[in-house]
Amino acid sequence: MAVGLFPSLAAAASGYSTANVNMRSGPSTRYPAVTVIPAGASVEIHGCLAEVPWCDVSFRYGRGWVAGRYLQTIYRERRVYLAPEYYRPLGIPTVTFDVDTYWTRNYRSRDFYRERDYWREWRGGWRDDRPLPPRPRWEPDRPRWEADRPRWEQDRPRREPDRQNWERDRQQNWERDRENRERDRMNRERDRENRELDQRNRDLDRQNRERDRQNFERDNRQREWDNHQRDRDQRGGDQRERDYRGEREMRDRDRQNWEGNPERDGADRARIRRPENGACMPGDPACAR
Repeated sequence: MAVGLFPSLAAAASGYSTANVNMRSGPSTRYPAVTVIPAGASVEIHGCLAEVPWCDVSFRYGRGWVAGRYLQTIYRERRVYLAPEYYRPLGIPTVTFDVDTYWTRNYRSRDFYRERDYWREWRGGWRDDRPLPPRPRWEPDRPRWEADRPRWEQDRPRREPDRQNWERDRQQNWERDRENRERDRMNRERDRENRELDQRNRDLDRQNRERDRQNFERDNRQREWDNHQRDRDQRGGDQRERDYRGEREMRDRDRQNWEGNPERDGADRARIRRPENGACMPGDPACAR
């Protein structure tokens, strides 16, 4: 094992992962994995080993090691894979690795932290049995899409089923959307008809209420008029009753007067029946002479 790790010698550089790669707890594929960095995710490069292209990186508040073949960074406005010749131009420091120091600083809560004695004594080295990928060759005058065209043409048969699936899904989605739009249109028409029916019902209810109000007012007026007529008839009957009683009292008084003085009564009747001009009245005994 090397002496130690000093990541604070220089500022961290920005990098990008080129594939879904495991971030491990040490510079080898045999060390326990910490997490998976997705393709295209940005990382911070704190330093790389001088012997093999393994780099100490940070990803989403986690810390670990990733092989340089899966890391790219910006060099002269181009993305390049990390290699020892790019360390100094990119400002990436050369670091060493120590299990106790590195794991104590970053992996105290991990289960494999209890196995640091085994990894401290392990002498497997940092070598990776997988061969390094060929270094990318850049052609400044060639467009990027033109450089990728052979690979694109090679992948075209593999993408053809995907294109057919996409077309089928697009057609199915279009048909489904058309059916949904038609159903929405029918729902809107039904809602409009329901609103019109509700409006007609409200108008009919309003007309019925108006007719009921008019009938109620007419009935009230008729009832008031009938009450008035009944009261008036009742008042007229009372008056006739009073007149009849007055006349009857008068006749009773006259009868009593006649019974008390029949001669006077006869003279009064004769005076009443005989006019002043000497003409006799029908039924008068004097007219018989």
